[in-house]
Parts: sequence; structure tokens; C-alpha cells
Amino acid sequence: MSDAASPNDPASADIDGLKIMVIDDSRTIRKSAETMLSREGCEVITADDGFEALSLINKHNPDLIFVDIMMPRLDGYQTCAIIKNNSKFRDTPVIMLTSKDGLFDKARGRIVGSDHYLTKPFTKDELLTAVREKAPNKQVA
Repeated sequence: MSDAASPNDPASADIDGLKIMVIDDSRTIRKSAETMLSREGCEVITADDGFEALSLINKHNPDLIFVDIMMPRLDGYQTCAIIKNNSKFRDTPVIMLTSKDGLFDKARGRIVGSDHYLTKPFTKDELLTAVREKAPNKQVA
């Protein structure tokens, strides 16, 4: 028996190989999230707004999506609603990213179907914990 934590423990869930999309108009946020996730073995797809993201989501079928709330053209709420209204992606976890952490913003995120909320700036631990808690369990072949 190994010293590894229980497979049911979200903090120890293996995220290696997960496809994660990060949608944010901030290049810095996209880059830092991509770096943190890539080091854990994730494949990271980035988009700088909701419109770009929608075509990439169809192409890449991510396992989990991070979306910034405040973006030009198509904001995070609209992007999340479109993703969740698509039967193909309805069950894909969407985590809202924002510098606002008010009750209203969290409630609005839940209304459009978001699965979690991460306040910027976030730490590596906060990001990875969110992924481990919300990512779908990968089936071992």
C-alpha cells in the first residue's frame, strides 16, 4: 500500500492529462494559470474572450473551464450561460474568475450555471484545489 492519499480525497485527485480552458482578457492571468496547470500535467487551452472561447470549446472539448467575468464583447456570465445551454457541454464544470467577490456576483454566477467561483488574484493552491474539486473523475482504462 502506498502513502498516497485516498482517491476520494479531492485534494489528492490526479489532474494529469485534464484539458482545461482558461478564458480571460488579461494575458497575465492566462499565462500564470497556464503555467500552474501545465506543471501539474494539464493540457491548457487559452482564449482572451468569450467569442474566441466558444469556437475553441467545440474544437477541444475541455474537461473544465475557467472564465473571467469582466471581459469585452461577451462577458463571463453570457459565456457561461451559452456553454451551459449547450447539451454537449452542460456537464462541463465552469469556474468563474473575478476580482469581485460580492454576494450578488456569486449569485448571478450560480444562476447562469457556474459550478464554482475563484477570486483574483488566486494562489496556485486555490487554483489547483478548484480543479481537483470540480474536475470530472477520469476513468482509468
